Amino acid sequence: MLVDMPLEELKKYKGRNPKPSDFDNYWNSALQELNEVDPKIELVKSDFQVPYAECYDLWFTGVENARIHAKYVRPKSAPAKHPAVIIFHGYSGQAGEWCGKLEYAALGFSVAALDCRGQGGLSEDVGGVKGNTLNGHIIRGLDDPNPHKLLFRNIYLDTAQLTRIIMNMPEVDADRVGVFGGSQGGGLSLACASLEPRIKRVVSQFPFLSDYKRVWEMDLAKDAYLELKDYFRRFDPQHKRENEVFTKLGYIDIQNLVPRIEGHVRMATGLMDTICPPSTQFAAYNKITSKKELIIYPDFGHEHLPDLIDDTMQFMMGL
Repeated sequence: MLVDMPLEELKKYKGRNPKPSDFDNYWNSALQELNEVDPKIELVKSDFQVPYAECYDLWFTGVENARIHAKYVRPKSAPAKHPAVIIFHGYSGQAGEWCGKLEYAALGFSVAALDCRGQGGLSEDVGGVKGNTLNGHIIRGLDDPNPHKLLFRNIYLDTAQLTRIIMNMPEVDADRVGVFGGSQGGGLSLACASLEPRIKRVVSQFPFLSDYKRVWEMDLAKDAYLELKDYFRRFDPQHKRENEVFTKLGYIDIQNLVPRIEGHVRMATGLMDTICPPSTQFAAYNKITSKKELIIYPDFGHEHLPDLIDDTMQFMMGL
């Protein structure tokens, strides 16, 4: 069964979604806004504790004055300057349980896990856009005339800000920081490494948030991408603004961001993926110019990929 292009075509595919002409200025301006934010960092010791690590709720202020939450774990007996990993969760999820961070803490890593604003965790979605907020974060802010109101723009900035905060922790070696995640977390890992080029290692498992027009043309605007179909049905039923809509989504299309990455990237893709089609993932991978490897699972879709968790840990141990 073939759900997308043949592999040889995938290896050459460079994406379909239009890229806004002012894309670089857009993100340079966004980063300048981030530089001016006082994060007002707060570390609150968690009720959950273990003998060999300290567990904290980490709060900071993001762009548009939203209070953002992350979980932070640091080992008690690691060297004064040690590596760190930052974890990003799937769409609608949250930072996850403390236990999932302890395996890295046991190896001497500090670990942070973000709650994306407005999703399943404790972070704040401050809203404030014109137009619909009916369904989903991809389309949040799409009808506002200011493209800086796109919600994922702010979520991408949150990932970079959390990374900066972790890099500035006195116990962390800022030159030995990696990021990883799957699906939305895979997309956020690539976006984060694009906006914070000091990140040294990136693992992105079947990344979401790439090549929206390709998803549409494959008739796969369902599941994680359902809100694209809902948007057109409710707000542009004749597709009179189709090019405008996809061009605006190009601001938050990770394939346009990844040429900024300087770290070592490892991406894992299942060729049977109908949630985040392989071509959308290759669109991003093929534009990465830094050191990279692709791990291909020919018979797997958007699901657990055997051995990838072990492979990711071994990869991060090289920091």
